[in-house]
Amino acid sequence: MQPMLLALVCCVSLIQGALAQASGKDAKPENQPPDKTELTMSPAKVDVQPVAHDEEIRKRLQSVLEATKWFVDPQVRVDEGVVFLSGQADTEELKKWAGDLARNTQDVVAVANRIDVTEPSAWDFAATRKGMATLWRDFLRALPYIIFGLFTLVLSAGAGWLAARATRAFFRKRVRAKLLLGVVAWGAGLLVFLAGAYIVLRVSGLTQLALTIVGGTGLVGLAVGIAFRDITENFLSSIFLSVQRPFESGDLIEVVGVTGFVQQLNIRTTVLMTLSGNLVQIPNALVYKSTLRNFSANPNRREDFVVGIGYDDPIDKAQEVARKVLANHPAVLNDPEPWVLADNLDKATVNLRIYFWLNGETHSWLKVRSSVIRLVKRAFQENGISMPDEAREVIFPRGVPVTMLNRESDQTGETRQARKPDRHRTPDRDKSTTAEDEVSTKAEGGLASEAAEIQEQVRKAQPLDEQENLLQAAPKVRAAE
Repeated sequence: MQPMLLALVCCVSLIQGALAQASGKDAKPENQPPDKTELTMSPAKVDVQPVAHDEEIRKRLQSVLEATKWFVDPQVRVDEGVVFLSGQADTEELKKWAGDLARNTQDVVAVANRIDVTEPSAWDFAATRKGMATLWRDFLRALPYIIFGLFTLVLSAGAGWLAARATRAFFRKRVRAKLLLGVVAWGAGLLVFLAGAYIVLRVSGLTQLALTIVGGTGLVGLAVGIAFRDITENFLSSIFLSVQRPFESGDLIEVVGVTGFVQQLNIRTTVLMTLSGNLVQIPNALVYKSTLRNFSANPNRREDFVVGIGYDDPIDKAQEVARKVLANHPAVLNDPEPWVLADNLDKATVNLRIYFWLNGETHSWLKVRSSVIRLVKRAFQENGISMPDEAREVIFPRGVPVTMLNRESDQTGETRQARKPDRHRTPDRDKSTTAEDEVSTKAEGGLASEAAEIQEQVRKAQPLDEQENLLQAAPKVRAAE
């Protein structure tokens, strides 16, 4: 019985092959090697006596391909367990699906997939319409997530703003630095907003993206810090300066060789008004790392200068004369008391160093120093204390005679003994001039501090943005000048 069925199947296959050739179907000759796309992976095992016959396999595959209605004129031919597929499909996926279907059928040894994939027309917008329809359906499906995400982001932004305000109010009396207070408040608000964004991504099914964003925030900050190292360094220095507050607005400071009144400390620079009336901006990183002198931290300031007297003059007398000048000067403080100390022995003079203190808030150290030097010089001259200088005067203690020659004596050969200079003689002064009897001359312009004049120059200069000032405005200018 089985040989008769096999013969019948072979006859049917031969008849179908003849009909296919007569009807002009695309069928490859038997001796033509198959294309690479027609080949399938060889099965791991081939049955010698298959249970399913070729005709049964063909009918089953033919009925399945026709039932899907995905293929145009599908044809199935089976010969010794080898399935030959032909017809037309719209996509490569459908062609592959048909090949996988035949390969997974019982007792199929191999599959020759000869299904042609039709090329769509250039004016066929079916794929476009299908894609737009797919996008619209995806949008409608994602619309609830979008609404929820927007609502959550708005809510988290509002919560972040409230958290920033609450943090600022909580630390307002605990943190004096405005910049540090702003950074803490801004950081708290940002954390709340990031928590809301994380919830949105988790609900949307983007858990990995949420973790990447949260974990990458620190890496982004590190990368930005490296790329903008100078800007970051100045920003951090402004935080440290606003916390430590080594100076206030209006203080007279000296940093990196620049002396001036502090006008502003912003997130980038420290702005000084120099004694020459110039606005100078110094990077905060340089201010923080350099040695800083604050002349306004203590209103009292000590000044000193050196004056030389002759070797024949008694040191104690010169000290007492200078001390009286300092004691009678209205701008010199008695506590701490002034000093007049022997500093060193020079070639032609004994150098005295005079120390005195003054109040830097009310007096200018430049003007007071000029006044003290002038009065000490006058007191030395009035008390017969010489102030020689090796470049202009040579003193002979034992009166060594010196012969001076002039043009007349050079011609006649006559000499004349030079008169010994009277070192104790008080030089003639202009009796009409009474300025030396005053503590301050018109040239010195008084002894008051010039801080008010410098602040007036600040007001005339380019205005500064007070909102950027990280220092609290001082009630008055504290000057050491």
